[in-house]
Parts: sequence; C-alpha cells; structure tokens
Amino acid sequence: MADSTIFTGLAKVGGALGKGLIAGFAGTVAITVSQMIEMQITNREASNAPVKVAGKALGVEPKGKAELEKEKNGREEPSEETQQKVEENKQKFSEMMHFSYGTSWGVFRGALDLAGIHGPVADLCHFSAVWGTAQVMLPAAAGTPPITQWSPKQIAIDAMHHAVYACAVGLTYDAMRKAEKRRISRRASWLDHLLSGNLKKPA
Repeated sequence: MADSTIFTGLAKVGGALGKGLIAGFAGTVAITVSQMIEMQITNREASNAPVKVAGKALGVEPKGKAELEKEKNGREEPSEETQQKVEENKQKFSEMMHFSYGTSWGVFRGALDLAGIHGPVADLCHFSAVWGTAQVMLPAAAGTPPITQWSPKQIAIDAMHHAVYACAVGLTYDAMRKAEKRRISRRASWLDHLLSGNLKKPA
C-alpha cells in the first residue's frame, strides 16, 4: 500500500514536470516569435546575452572562438571564413541556450501546479520568477546592464516579451491539464457503467 502511494506520488510529479517542459517549449517559441516581430519593428539586433551568460555559467564558448582570438593575438587580420564561422556558431549556441533555458523554466510551472497554484495566479508567479531571475542573473554575468540603467521603453519591451512567455506557458499547461482531467473523468464514467453491468461505453 505504501509502495503504491509512493509511485502514485512520483507519477503525479513526473506528469506535472513533463507537462511543464512541453509548456516551457511552447512558451519559448512564443517569446522567440515576439522578439523577432519586435526586432523587425524597432530594428534592434539580437541580444548576445545568452552566449555571455552560458559561457560564464558553464565555462563554454562558441566553436571557433579560440581560433579567432589566436589569430587576433598573433596580430593577423582574422580570415573572413573564421569570422563567419564563429558568428554562425555563436548564433546557433545562442539559440540552443535560449531554448534550453526557456524550456527548463517550464518545470517551475509544473511545480506551481503541484503546489495547488493554477490559472492567472500561476501565470503571474511564473512571470515574476522568470523576469526577476533574469534581472539578477544577466547583469551578474555582464550580459546586460542593470535594469536601473534601462530606459522605460526597454523595460516595457522586456516585460512584454516575458509576459508573452508566461501566458503561452500557462495556456499550454492549463490546456493539457484540462484535457487530462477530461480523460480521467471519461474513464471513471466508463468504469462506473461497466461495474453497474452496462458494458456499453458511454458517449
């Protein structure tokens, strides 16, 4: 009996965290699209913050960067091929870190569900956690200046993107949660019919 309770609890945790990861990926897609549209409107270049932060946190760097630095230190003009290769790798590395980071934050949404926090309240908690963490982590890794040095427009844009992320995660997570509840309800209804002697599956 105790073993059954433990595994039931583990299944519940695993389900919530799994749904969180899927929702986190959906949210990352949403914020990526939001940023692309905004950059087209404002003519802003893509941020290299993910590269800086991941590089410091993980001790890694885009492939080819060491070769580029070696050519610079040798007082030689880096070849166009080397520079292009480093830029391409930097972009790929940035995208990989961006999606890994955004997807992993979906786990927090699953944790909120396990804590009994749902709907708009969970979305607000998730937004606050993600945006608040970014405001601490990015300046600490020299990825961006502190928010106190940002213009009101920059703050509004950044908050908007993170709000898009949190809302997309919340909508995706809640949709999966409701679908799961409906499936369980239908199964319970069918079992009730079966146990009562009606073998026909209810519509």
